[in-house]
Amino acid sequence: MSKNIVSIETAIMWIISYLVICGIVPAILNRLIFRYANKELAAWLNLSTLVILNYVFICKLKDKYQLKIQIFSNLSLKGILLAVGCSILFYLLLDKFFDPIFDGIFSSSAEAYKNNIGQLRQFPFVNFIRICLIAPLAEEILIRGFILEGLKKNYSVFTALLISSLLFAVLHFNFVQTLSALICGLILGLLYINTKSLFSCILAHFLYNTISYLVIFWNKKS
Repeated sequence: MSKNIVSIETAIMWIISYLVICGIVPAILNRLIFRYANKELAAWLNLSTLVILNYVFICKLKDKYQLKIQIFSNLSLKGILLAVGCSILFYLLLDKFFDPIFDGIFSSSAEAYKNNIGQLRQFPFVNFIRICLIAPLAEEILIRGFILEGLKKNYSVFTALLISSLLFAVLHFNFVQTLSALICGLILGLLYINTKSLFSCILAHFLYNTISYLVIFWNKKS
């Protein structure tokens, strides 16, 4: 296998590595070190750690496997319009339809998710950067830019789409979020396949997260 062709095993290894490096490590640092600082400083330290670890992880993966990051390649008005449409679809389909259903079925996961939302309100600006900027950029580069694009060179488009979407869902620990992320991953994968534009996927992901994030605070005021 050449370095720029991704196998399913390699993709799984990348996701496990990403969860450890960009998920578990920051959590450990937060518990062992950052918690001794005041809460606002701890939030910024955690955010800085996430930025650094995500950047290093993406760069190391890119260099080791000779992968390409072409965020603005194939940029078009069609791709931008589809991205905007997808973000609205995600909000209506997931937040307004599927998520309430999943909440009723998986009540414990829903409760954990609500607790997480409560924590987001403590430091809105820090969490906006983390959820609406870092997550869409890092996750789309990894899942659509590296994994989906790489799997397409080794497997059928259907297999590449399915595996990349499942791995995208794995990145979201909460079970309610995982089911929604699977649906979201399939649509974002189709968007990438249709437009060949990583920027369109990042934009759709950013807009959806931003809409959902702002609604959280709007509902608090209402």
